[in-house]
This record gives sequence, structure tokens and C-alpha cells, in this order.
Amino acid sequence: MTFPLQDVLALLKKEVQEYQVPVVDLIAAQTSDPFKILVATLLSARTKDEVTAAASRRLFARAGTVEELARLTVEELEQLIYPVGFYRNKARFLKQLPMVLQERFFGAIPQDIDALVSLPGVGRKTANLVLAVAFGKAAICVDTHVHRIMNIWGVVKTATPLQTEMALRRILPEQSWAEVNSILVAFGQGTCTPVRPHCDRCVVTSWCPRMGVTPRAVQAAGKRMALRRMEEKKFVSWNVNGIRAAMQKGLLEVLRGFDADIVALQEIKAQPEQLPAPLQHIDGYHAFWNPAQKKGYAGTAVLSKRAPLQVWHGLDEPRFDEEGRVLTLEFADFYFINVYTPNAQPELRRLAFKQDFNQALLAHMDRLARVKSLVLCGDLNVAHKEIDLANPKDNIRNPGFSPQERAWMDRIVEAGYIDTFRKFDASPARYTWWSYRFNARAKNIGWRIDYFIVDRASGDRVVEAAIHDEITGSDHCPVSMVFR
Repeated sequence: MTFPLQDVLALLKKEVQEYQVPVVDLIAAQTSDPFKILVATLLSARTKDEVTAAASRRLFARAGTVEELARLTVEELEQLIYPVGFYRNKARFLKQLPMVLQERFFGAIPQDIDALVSLPGVGRKTANLVLAVAFGKAAICVDTHVHRIMNIWGVVKTATPLQTEMALRRILPEQSWAEVNSILVAFGQGTCTPVRPHCDRCVVTSWCPRMGVTPRAVQAAGKRMALRRMEEKKFVSWNVNGIRAAMQKGLLEVLRGFDADIVALQEIKAQPEQLPAPLQHIDGYHAFWNPAQKKGYAGTAVLSKRAPLQVWHGLDEPRFDEEGRVLTLEFADFYFINVYTPNAQPELRRLAFKQDFNQALLAHMDRLARVKSLVLCGDLNVAHKEIDLANPKDNIRNPGFSPQERAWMDRIVEAGYIDTFRKFDASPARYTWWSYRFNARAKNIGWRIDYFIVDRASGDRVVEAAIHDEITGSDHCPVSMVFR
């Protein structure tokens, strides 16, 4: 049966009238100013609608025109739009925008897609949305909701939003292009959600083929528990201290044994082109690499069974990012951050660098945790409490247990983040790193410096957390977490 797309869109147009209005439509209802619609659309990328709306109000109170925007500094813009996603990048784009508009378009917002995508920070989705909402032109804005739902319906079989846009241009009559986005964004947020869509109350369920969809559970309690177990995800984090060396010590066998949904690796000490062939294509996983610029040093990697929505390398700070210490992956209902925190070094000579890094990392965590669940894992190079290392009195001023480093862990807890291992296990002598010297591992003279951390609101999603100190192959052992 052919999917009745036009009939379904007409039905959903009535259905979503009671739903929350997408933020760009809301702003368009309040103003017809193309400048404000462009800016609000730019701010909305990877940000919840309520966060975008609040940031837009603050910004437009100070800069309601291109000329007023030009007078603000990057620092002022950052303060006004925080905590929208990737606010530092967006602040820079906004700072550049007035000059580009003046030089190329006499200070006006252009009205064709090629000109719009030439503006700082403006991609095709944003450009199409501005054309449709601000100028009433025929344009199809395809975001993740439109792309996802059209594939669920079987209307298209596409791999990217751009492919979906091109297909819909051929399928849909031009007069219906403009409203597709607002209808499906509202529908995708309210009913056809990315995770556990509400198929049981969907008004188009009789037509929907549900391609690739796992609906939310509405079965009896026993079936709900079975489905919940199916939905649990296993995450593993391991500082491998050189991925090529770990390969020779059974890394792939360990990973196969875990069969984790996501594996985070730190201190890979290799460029992608230096990887052995078995590591370049690991069956069942999408691989993401963030090596340090300096060869044989630091670096992180993430292996994920499910393709993420987005991947970001670093913290948007060159002095940190050149060491390849952070990888962030976005999934439908959580962010996953893999981090390898700098070592403070003997005599704490790199402590200031580490503190700056930690401050940037916490700000990154806070931004993301305001949007959806956050999971952070990795080698944080600090033992938080005396229980977390074998000889606390002897190490009170040493790197990894200095008061300054421990104070940062205190800030993490005070901010509401949860050390997941301690949620389940308060026992001493549970360590994740041992020196290669003095037979330390055999004597269990170690430190617990590898963590899984989640935001406060996601504490109930953590099913278990564990240390796998029986696994060798590095001076660290793996740690894991099961997340619901």
C-alpha cells in the first residue's frame, strides 16, 4: 500500500495544533523580522526549544538589529546566549555576521539559499527554514525529525537529511513545502519521539509501517520488564596506554568479551593511519578517533554499535584539543563524553593547565546536561577520596591526589553529578590503575582514577557500575556501566 503522505500531513496539521509550538515558529509569530528569525534559527541548533527561546529574548533585548549586534563583543554574546549548545562557536558566528552582511549584502538578510549558506554558521537546514519562515518562499527544511519520520513512513529511503530534502522536493507539491518542518518537528517532539515513540496513541498508526521503530511499552508488567532489559545499554571505558601495545595483549578479545554498546578508549597514542588493520574496521562498531597532534601521545577513541547523531572533537579550545583529550557523541536521549584528563605531573608543574582543562570540561558538561542525559567516562587522573587510593597520606601533595585536583571532584559532586561506581560499592581497595613498579598490581597498591559519571537527573537510569580489575593488558583496568 502506498503511504498517503498528503492525507497524513493534513491530519497531523490539525493534530499538532495542541502541541508545543517549535521555537522558530513561535518567534515568527511574534515578528516578521528576517534578522531575528535567522538568529533564532542559528541559536536553536542542538538546543532545546525552551533554552533557545530564553536565549533569544536576552539577545534581542540587547541586539534587535544588525547594527546593535555589531556593537557586542564575543564575550558579551557568550554571556547572553549561554547555555545554548556550542554557545562559543555561535557567539563567534554572531560576531562575524554583521560584517559579512554589510560587505556582501548591504546589511540585509539574503533571500536565496546559496547566499544564506555563505553566512557564518548557517547550514542548509537553517537556510531553508529562514527562506520558508522569514520570506515565505518555497523551501523544505529537513532536520532530524523530518528525516527520521519520512524514513519511518517509508516515503523515502535516505541516509542523510540532504538526500531526504532532494527526495521530498520531487514528491511533494511546492505549496506544501513550507509547513512540513513545523508539522513534523511538533509531531516528532510530542508523539513520534526518537526513543520509544508513542505509537499506542498516534493518530496515523493505521497507515504507518513503523520502519525501524521500537514503540514504547504498553504491555503487562512482565513484558515491560523484558523490554526494559532489552533497552539497557552497556558502556565500557579503558585507558589502554597505547592501543597498538594493547592489541598485542588481547585488546580485541577483551572487547568481544564485553560485547558493549559503546567502548571508550583513552591514551591511544596513535594516529588512525598507524592502526593495525583489525582496528581500522571493527565488526559491528562505528569508530571515532581523536588523536593528539603529537605522535605517540594521549588521544581518545570511541566505538559505538549505534551511529550517533553528532560527534564533536575537543572542547573548542586549541591548547586542549591538540592533545586529543575529549570526544563527545550525541545520541537520541543522551550525550556520551569520553575524556582523558591531563596529568598534573611531578611537582604539579602542569596543574594550572589541568585546572583550566577541568574548568572547560565542567562547563561543557553543564551545557549538555541541560539538554538531555549526560554520561561522562574516562581517565580523570584524580583519586577523589582517601578510600580511592592505597596510600593517601603519602600522596597528599602528589599529582592525582593534590588538594586542588580533589577540589575539582568536589565541585563535580556539588554540581549534582554522580560517581556511578560509588552509587553501588562503598568498599575500599577497589582500584583502576597500578604503577608498573614495585609489583604494585599484585599487591593491589593502586588508585581509582577511572570513572563513569552521570548527571543528577539520570541517576535512576544507571543499573550497575563495575571495575574489572581481573583484566590486564594495560596499567589501567576497564570500568563499565549499564545504562537504561
